[in-house]
Amino acid sequence: MSKGENKNQDTKAFRLILSISILICLVVIILNKRVLPAPEVFPDFIYKLPLLNACINATCSLLLIMSLWAVKTKRLALHKKLNLTAFFLSALFFISYITAHYFIADTVYGDINHNGYLDDTERAAVSGSRIPYLVFLLSHIFLAAIVLPLILLSFYYALKKNFVKHKKITRFSYPIWLYVTLSGVLVYILISPYYNY
Repeated sequence: MSKGENKNQDTKAFRLILSISILICLVVIILNKRVLPAPEVFPDFIYKLPLLNACINATCSLLLIMSLWAVKTKRLALHKKLNLTAFFLSALFFISYITAHYFIADTVYGDINHNGYLDDTERAAVSGSRIPYLVFLLSHIFLAAIVLPLILLSFYYALKKNFVKHKKITRFSYPIWLYVTLSGVLVYILISPYYNY
């Protein structure tokens, strides 16, 4: 393949990755804005999805740490398998996440009586932890949105066996992906006491 054809292929891949990333972000925004009305009756297993999501995130964190160890110790076949498993689980997480957010209303941090907003008593009860929680949650959401195209590009270059570009992108994508998976578990732990189910 000539240099020009290779560059053209990379450009097409980048556009596709960017399109997929934007589409996924739009789906999440539409769900969070409640543009589509959810049915009032749905299966009980839906309420288990946030816990499943936390378990998937915890598993992905472990896989990513093991993947780093594998590449550092030159176990490249294991590194590839661990990353593909983490990627598959992340895709499963996304399906579970959008399903949960379609059916279940958002939970407000500190909302003890589950009415959807904080009264003065509830606000006072979480006054010391609410702002740090929100900053932490927003960093998780923001980094989850920007890491997706980096992960996809990293996989693209690895599959093309362009390990120079793969390594350059992974320097950024790996720590962000690991932070997102770890912070996803912590967000669940912090918000779960306020679930109304």
